[in-house]
Amino acid sequence: MADYDPFARGSNPVGVRTIDVHDADRDRTVPVEAWYPATEVHAGQDSDAETMDSYEVMPGAPAVTQKAVRDARGREGPHPAVVFSHGFSGHRRQSTHLCTHLASHGYVVAAPDHVGNTLSDVMASIADPERLQEATAKSIEDRPNDASRVLDALRSGELGVEVDSYRAGITGHSFGGWTTLQTTGRDERFTSALPLAPAGGFSGKGPPADTFAERLELAWERSVPTLMLVADEDSVLPLAGMHDLFERAPSVDQMVVLVNADHFHFCDNAEAVHDMMAPMMGGQTKKSSEFIPGSDAYTFTTGLGLAHFDATLRQLDDAVVLMRRNLADVMAERGIKVEATRR
Repeated sequence: MADYDPFARGSNPVGVRTIDVHDADRDRTVPVEAWYPATEVHAGQDSDAETMDSYEVMPGAPAVTQKAVRDARGREGPHPAVVFSHGFSGHRRQSTHLCTHLASHGYVVAAPDHVGNTLSDVMASIADPERLQEATAKSIEDRPNDASRVLDALRSGELGVEVDSYRAGITGHSFGGWTTLQTTGRDERFTSALPLAPAGGFSGKGPPADTFAERLELAWERSVPTLMLVADEDSVLPLAGMHDLFERAPSVDQMVVLVNADHFHFCDNAEAVHDMMAPMMGGQTKKSSEFIPGSDAYTFTTGLGLAHFDATLRQLDDAVVLMRRNLADVMAERGIKVEATRR
């Protein structure tokens, strides 16, 4: 186990490509970002500012980068697959720190834009509460189907990378965490789940938060290893709701709470995103400078997330051993305080 370090970036350079995936049954098309292990010819290019990918979150917005090489040549598979689901008013590239980390360790990760609930979509309807409510209700129906259709695309080769037909995980943040749980309960092809600060717990905040709890199906017909990572000072989905969800979701094996962190510590550029969203929290949160740095949050999410998938999808002995330890001790060794609850 001395050589197993899920917190360090993997040895594979990371490639990335975008493709539109169409669902004929629903006549719905969504853009999908796919990250994958690239060949050694791309070594170092995914961390070089001159060669790494850049993109605009919204048309006209400043370009941001991700640690991946656009349309790089992929390494031969098959690779285990993971689907990532973004949060409410998010986008498919909201958490590239996690997606590229998994890809660097040999996973293929695919993230759809949940059209109708992306940042651009919500901004376009924010002034019309009725329209926004209708779009949110539709997204509750669309999201699990989007995730399952993306797995179809991965397994059929539509995304141009070879994946293992027997190993598939799912993860997502906030509304995407809700999507992770809802999809896992419905689609038996997903055999490991990693919800991040998921919606779906009763927190006493009332609608619309409790609507997600009411619609979430937790009486799964099978047991799926599930690790839930959350933040103790979450101003969007409070910790009380996370504890409620943990109590009601028998498949959640462990819940690990990151101390002195808020909801947006699971997003890229955590400090900037938090400070941008803070005015909407009505004084319920602190400045980003008063929380742990985003880099510590990324260590928490990427390390434990990878170890969970390595233990459950790959059955790596070293990962199994690590995940059986007290995860508070594991993170304390890295100077990061968490509280871990295990069934």
